Amino acid sequence: MGKISAEGVGEVQEYVDICDYATGLSRSLNGQILPSERSGHALLEQWNPLGVVGVISAFNFPCAVYGWNNALALVTGNAVVWKPAPSTPLIAVAVTKWVIVFVVDIGFCLIVPGSALLKIETLFFLYNHMTFRLIEDVLKKNNLPGGLCSLVCGEGDVGQALVKDKRVNLVSFTGSTEVGRIIGQQVQARFGKILLELGGNNAIIVNDDADLNMVVPATVFAAVGTAGQRCTTTRRLIVHESVYDQLLERVKKAYAQFESRIGDPLEQNTIIGPLHNEVAVMKYKVTVAEAIATGGKVEYGGKVLDDKEGNYVLPTIVSGLPHDAPVVLRETFAPILYVFKFKTLDEAVKINNEVAQGLSSSLFTNNIQNVFKWMGPKGSDCGIVNVNIPTSGAEIGGAFGGEKETGGGRESGSDSWKQYMRRSTCTINFSKELPLAQGIKFE
Repeated sequence: MGKISAEGVGEVQEYVDICDYATGLSRSLNGQILPSERSGHALLEQWNPLGVVGVISAFNFPCAVYGWNNALALVTGNAVVWKPAPSTPLIAVAVTKWVIVFVVDIGFCLIVPGSALLKIETLFFLYNHMTFRLIEDVLKKNNLPGGLCSLVCGEGDVGQALVKDKRVNLVSFTGSTEVGRIIGQQVQARFGKILLELGGNNAIIVNDDADLNMVVPATVFAAVGTAGQRCTTTRRLIVHESVYDQLLERVKKAYAQFESRIGDPLEQNTIIGPLHNEVAVMKYKVTVAEAIATGGKVEYGGKVLDDKEGNYVLPTIVSGLPHDAPVVLRETFAPILYVFKFKTLDEAVKINNEVAQGLSSSLFTNNIQNVFKWMGPKGSDCGIVNVNIPTSGAEIGGAFGGEKETGGGRESGSDSWKQYMRRSTCTINFSKELPLAQGIKFE
């Protein structure tokens, strides 16, 4: 998809980390034992697997997102069907092949890749055939059923089949709000379970007491990393008026230092790779043009790098727009950063919360009162509420997800396993009497 080498390696490490985390978490899956109001009765919760979990992942994290879901789904006893983004099938195949090699090498069959419905060239047909042969051998040795982990590649029709299939008890979708809304309605129409991880129009708030030496690298990392194609990318920088001019100049200077390091993502010196495809470049151009047409000033960037072969653009900073301008409120998956001034923290929080999404947010301040206000009920309305760190860079141990049009789902975190299981309330009568509700009695 165009990630630089360091980000690609980091994503694989995320997969390893969530497997390690899920393995440890599997030892603490539990339900409550509750005090019963009735004498001689026990009341408790029982958690059981859902059955089949469908995972539809996005192009921007083609390895890690599957891992977040797959690891937890497996340790909770489910089978998984994975439908990756149609533009990143090779990564999906590579991940599946790696799992097969792992299984064969250690003779362990908790993770077993199954059928592969690959609509891509003869190579994938041959790989599919090899997959079945390997699985057949491994399953025979371990007396386990097939298809615990299945890979299905294709376009939207393949995803639709997965979404509408009643045998798929939970659908986990990572992608745009527009597509997520459709998938959510379709799954809910058949009373299935849905886990949505959708868009984010994330903001960093810089208070007047913030350490700007921390703010500058945090902003650059979160705004231009992965060429602005993370769901946690910083798209809005909300700065106290007393430090606005100083910070803007420093961020512009930092952006300029990276211009020579835009290019081939496989080169070690590259910091910023390309956008995903030509459609993404077109959306970038349209958005920049709209920002200018509605009164915005391009402080830096705003151009497509036509001299480079590929979908390269300059990371862009735009000032002068109202914070509620339509182009600002709309998430654009590209490295475009809008900068605004504020007078009071209450005003800044209001700006942070006025967008439709609620994924990630960050406040830079050294005032402890501001910190707790920011994290409290009158603070950020996002699922991720940071202080003095960027909007990007979540840890496996914390629940990842957001509110509003981000979808409300949570991946990873201490209790995320519950989404992959069904809860039963169990009452056991171990007495010789049968007390009925409402005190009703009859012979």
